[in-house]
Amino acid sequence: MRVVISIGGSVLAPDLDADRVAGHAAAVERLLDEGCEVGAVVGGGGTARDYIGTARQLGANEVQLDQIGIDVTRINARLLIAALDDRAAPSPAHEYEEAGEALRRGDVPVMGGVMPGQTTDAVAAALAEYVDADLLVYATSVDGVFSADPDSDPDAEQYGRLTGTELVDLVAPMSRGAGASAPVDLLAAKLIERSKMRTIVLDGTDPERIASAVLDGDHSGTDVVPDGCESAWP
Repeated sequence: MRVVISIGGSVLAPDLDADRVAGHAAAVERLLDEGCEVGAVVGGGGTARDYIGTARQLGANEVQLDQIGIDVTRINARLLIAALDDRAAPSPAHEYEEAGEALRRGDVPVMGGVMPGQTTDAVAAALAEYVDADLLVYATSVDGVFSADPDSDPDAEQYGRLTGTELVDLVAPMSRGAGASAPVDLLAAKLIERSKMRTIVLDGTDPERIASAVLDGDHSGTDVVPDGCESAWP
């Protein structure tokens, strides 16, 4: 099975805890040992937001702010690369072709951001489409896709299963306006819909949940399944 795992920066390195990063690397290594091919995309998390906030106060424009965020995602990617040692490509891939070449030679490609205006949510979806992955996993701090932010709305409903079209319809209104809390961004959702990519959104703070979801289809998050497919698991 070929799988792309998107790990949020706030999941991988919220406090620069080496043990946490090592745990996520161990989950990736378990998948490799089980015969999976794995690509990873790492977000910026709170550290990126802190840098962007400071740069905004200093007068940086939006493209410059995006570039700062990309730099932070690539630093976080280097943490995962260090933990994976010789099982990962030695530096973050800056392009999908570079990541695809690493995957073909048996290395784990690790990406951060790619270009201004595009989140790592979208990078992960684009990488999964580019390498023709069997499964895309979003390891977030929330256990799946909800009708509203479950941290602020006690009545938020969790969706166990959605189609790609349903995900786009759900995410589109969430993506508008300040304080939006979409589980993945709209571009990522549209790429998932277009590529008919089987996708899981789950709470990845415990990295073992990621491995269990990929290997056994066992998770408590949300499956995004192409229209007409019976099975949520490849």
